[in-house]
Amino acid sequence: MKSNQDLKFSQTKDKSFKKERKKSIGIVTAADSKERIHGQLHVYDGEGKGKSQAALGVVLRTIGLGICEQRQTRVLLLRFLKGPGRSYDEDAAIDALQQGFPHLIDQVRTGRADFFTAEEAIAFDKSEAKRGWDIAKGAIASALYSVVVLDELNPVLDLGLLSIKEVVETISSRPEGMEVIVTGRAAPMELVQAAELHSEMRAHRRPNSINSDSNSFDSPGGIEIYTGEGKGKSTSALGKALQAIGKGISQDKSHRVLILQWLKGGTGYTEDAAIAALRESYPHLVDHLRSGRDAIVWRGQQQSIDYVEAERAWEIARAAIASGLYKTVILDELNPTVDLELIPVEPIVETLLRKPLETEVIITGRCKNHPSYFDLASVHSEMVCHKHYAEQGVELKRGVDY
Repeated sequence: MKSNQDLKFSQTKDKSFKKERKKSIGIVTAADSKERIHGQLHVYDGEGKGKSQAALGVVLRTIGLGICEQRQTRVLLLRFLKGPGRSYDEDAAIDALQQGFPHLIDQVRTGRADFFTAEEAIAFDKSEAKRGWDIAKGAIASALYSVVVLDELNPVLDLGLLSIKEVVETISSRPEGMEVIVTGRAAPMELVQAAELHSEMRAHRRPNSINSDSNSFDSPGGIEIYTGEGKGKSTSALGKALQAIGKGISQDKSHRVLILQWLKGGTGYTEDAAIAALRESYPHLVDHLRSGRDAIVWRGQQQSIDYVEAERAWEIARAAIASGLYKTVILDELNPTVDLELIPVEPIVETLLRKPLETEVIITGRCKNHPSYFDLASVHSEMVCHKHYAEQGVELKRGVDY
């Protein structure tokens, strides 16, 4: 693992950065940045939950990396098919982003709030899709943004409201350092082929109850699980953290968030910068604890310290959930911790069954065998990796990919 010092520019780079900044208008754009060489096209689609959340998690991570690297990044959130008159899950998360980083986030909403099929599309739908796409084209060509999120662009293309060929050509010609994230169901094959990363959020339906010792228990609700081999698990959880904070802002309440991480005792993880950005903007709302040692834990090679660290974090999680002080508790990498048998399943089930109704619990991480608490989930999305830029020989970026 690499230390936090690796997140900062060297003195030479810092001097170069300051010279470039003097020439600019105070914003280091994707085109100016020398740190992000590989700007990827991410596609998140599928029937499961977590697509827009994952995109917002990537946004938060990008902003956090900019803070760590002493440069500013700018983000455009362009939301198709999400016109006025209806609220969406990610609204509160975007509110939190805009309040926490008002000079870095631009948002545009287009379309109408009603659901419609291709046969029911009217001239207004096409004009709104075109309006949104014209903004997207201008943003991509300008190189002003480090990240452009095209939320629900996939269904717009599936409805035939825009030319797939033009969209693919425009995105493919984006500036070298610009990340483009496309979300929504039914991603067209042409876009998937052009993407460097393609994760499908696959929905799993939960049973009505869980059986334990011949007794049947109803799910308490408010439990979401993100698992699978694909990207988007921890970023979806970060999106939920933003959503909780945003709800607190809109309702003038304190929506505290606890982020607990297992198997992450070192530094240089994907979420580090994002969590740092959250805590910088909302220090009174976000608590964070990590556990484990600075090494990968393999089955059959567990050490005593792995059990001690896993149990330590779980005792904190159990008390936090039971207290009701936190509206959202993120248990990052709990699944592989259980899969490695570092902590038993039964106390987790008991804690989740007794949690306060208003407390949301988000559980992430891949695992081979689904433990019994999966049956309690109100949302279970499996991130299926269909395509990853590492497979194409693209060098992975510390803090973003590992």
